[in-house]
Amino acid sequence: MKKQNGFSLIELLIVVVIIGIVAAIAIPNLLASRRSANEGAAISTLRQIVSAQMAYKSTYGNGNFAGQSGGTQSCYVLSQVQLLDERFATTYGTGWSAVSGYRFSSGAWPAAPGRESNFGVFAIPLTTSGVTQTGTRKFVVVTDGVIHADLYSGPLWYTETGNVYQVTNPNPLQ
Repeated sequence: MKKQNGFSLIELLIVVVIIGIVAAIAIPNLLASRRSANEGAAISTLRQIVSAQMAYKSTYGNGNFAGQSGGTQSCYVLSQVQLLDERFATTYGTGWSAVSGYRFSSGAWPAAPGRESNFGVFAIPLTTSGVTQTGTRKFVVVTDGVIHADLYSGPLWYTETGNVYQVTNPNPLQ
């Protein structure tokens, strides 16, 4: 009788099923980790933007924040004076920048009698559902530098009340 070497079809099918089960367990965790990393990067980027705005106000802005003339997107202006990196030099659509799976948009109001200069920045996920979802929370920061977060479908946003940016649903990050 001949001795046969190799694997039987049943053995190969069992190995394929085991690999499929491991993949089914690991892939959702990998995607959740990517979303979490994107959210951490968005928070870090908001902190960079706040620091850049403060530096701009004291060096280039004569007491005003970046992006106050003609509706120019603040992050774009900050990248032009090299306070933010080149990722913000490209703007899309209505002037937002795409960084680490999030869309950043910002604006500012100049100082006026009885009102100091102020700014607001928000970050929302580029993709909000499905396997390619880039984040589950949106973030906003205004002149006070406190970053607020809420689920993407939540009411968190900032408003322009009397040319002053204010957070409408305060959920500060801890």
